[in-house]
Amino acid sequence: MESFFNNSLVTIIAYIGIISTYLLVIPLLLFYWMNNRWNIMGKFERLGIYGLVFLFFPGLILFSPFLNLRLRGSGKG
Repeated sequence: MESFFNNSLVTIIAYIGIISTYLLVIPLLLFYWMNNRWNIMGKFERLGIYGLVFLFFPGLILFSPFLNLRLRGSGKG
């Protein structure tokens, strides 16, 4: 069992899992949450979201060119 934990492949897989969660999974969930709740958030929820934005800022920067949080208009010119 000790040789399993000393294996460098397990270490690399663990790093990839942690980095992908930090840079991909949680920022996408955070964008989804912000997009759905932006106009109806309470002050404490907004404070928590701002804290998560600060914490997961590198992942949010990766997706910012592709995602849009602008309000949806009524479609009338």
